[in-house]
Amino acid sequence: MTEAFRPQARAPKGFVDKRADDIAAERRIVDAVSAVYERYGFEPLATGGFEYADALGKFLPDADRPNEGVFALQDDDEQWMALRYDLTAPLARFVAENWETLPKPFRRYAVGSVWRNEKPGPGRYREFIQCDADTVGSARPEDDAEMIAMMVEGLEAAGLPRGQAVIKINNRKLLNGLLTSAGAVDAKQKLVVLRAVDKLDRLGPEGVALLLGPGRKDESGDFTKGAGLTSAAAERVLAFVAAGAGPRPETLDRLANVIGGSAEGDEGLAELSKIHQALVSLGVDETRATFDPSIVRGLEYYTGTVFEADLLIETLDERGKPVRFGSLGGGGRYDDLVARFTGEPVPATGCSFGVSRLAAALRAAGRAEAARPRGPVVIIAFDAEGMADYFAMAAELRAAGVAAEVYLGSSGMKAQMRYADRRLSPAAVIVGGDERAAGQVTIKDLDLGRELAAKVSDNQSWRGERPGQVTVRRDELVATIQRILEAAP
Repeated sequence: MTEAFRPQARAPKGFVDKRADDIAAERRIVDAVSAVYERYGFEPLATGGFEYADALGKFLPDADRPNEGVFALQDDDEQWMALRYDLTAPLARFVAENWETLPKPFRRYAVGSVWRNEKPGPGRYREFIQCDADTVGSARPEDDAEMIAMMVEGLEAAGLPRGQAVIKINNRKLLNGLLTSAGAVDAKQKLVVLRAVDKLDRLGPEGVALLLGPGRKDESGDFTKGAGLTSAAAERVLAFVAAGAGPRPETLDRLANVIGGSAEGDEGLAELSKIHQALVSLGVDETRATFDPSIVRGLEYYTGTVFEADLLIETLDERGKPVRFGSLGGGGRYDDLVARFTGEPVPATGCSFGVSRLAAALRAAGRAEAARPRGPVVIIAFDAEGMADYFAMAAELRAAGVAAEVYLGSSGMKAQMRYADRRLSPAAVIVGGDERAAGQVTIKDLDLGRELAAKVSDNQSWRGERPGQVTVRRDELVATIQRILEAAP
């Protein structure tokens, strides 16, 4: 007889299972950030998980492999569909499809899972949740400023106090203007320069200088061809990326001296100046948002202002060594995305949080304990004769807005109490034959019991004091439980 096939229980690489703690933490972040977006006047929008592959754009593959970078399938009409890799490409499609009926500018926020067919690694998943806000149809720099202010408030609302994160702001036009004045007019050469600047944190000024010039050989011996700038041009780029820090107006003055009066650079400076003025009016000072010319995002995507949220507190790796946490999220101006569909330029700007990454930042900041979800009140199934009453009590508690469950396993009293403790239940309800005959219930305040148990010296004292336990009339059940919940930490 052929043995039945038994598949190995395993999660696909890059996909993770989440239990109550993780789900509650992410839900709290989404609720907090969404509330900030709505206060700024953004309306929610939900689009489907699938888009036609030719509409996605960024990861658009060659024709014979349309799942490169995305998870794709061919529909029965032979069109390729792919799971969205972000929330912005679906927005561009939606705007292009509905432009005539939308209020302009169109301000929307969206929360949802995205999927990327990339090699997974530590902290890099193939499925994760993003929380975005975008404005389509406004070219004003003040709109970029609102995105930055929203990101500041979103981080703080999610649980990161002031001083634990900062938004770093740059403008793509500044470096473009600098490179043009330095003689770098080739688009590919400019892209190599941007990629070199993006490695400043990892390689330092000396390593970036090599990538700006002839190239760099790494520790393994591999050679990376550089941008081919002259020494003087490379020095100007390094002076540019070092011009940040300090008050925003002073940074603008230093950048103006480095850029040298190019038209595109002056345009970028004017936009940053307006952003600074708007941030001042919005109450966002340099401790929460600063100008940093070394910030480079979306090399082939953003067209003007770019910004990135950085965690400021020290984080440690698994060996206890300090490690840079990296970006919490970011955004910027992208004025070409909708034009893929319409052929007409439509200005747009947006910001985005990775929800799982922000949850990880809260853990690193020591703010995760508060996110631990509470379990329900557990009604101990003391005997079979009392099941009807147990369910009646659960129904009364639920009607009063209290999460409650009757234990429906087959374990005894001690195991049921351990179950309630593992669920982080605030209280357990016990009704045996004696309590039922007397019209009473015994309630164990598990939070208080845990606190008092630490102060009881021995088992005899424990049995005598029964910390956190009280017996009340049956009709006082709901009120007693509600007092316990109100006093819960």
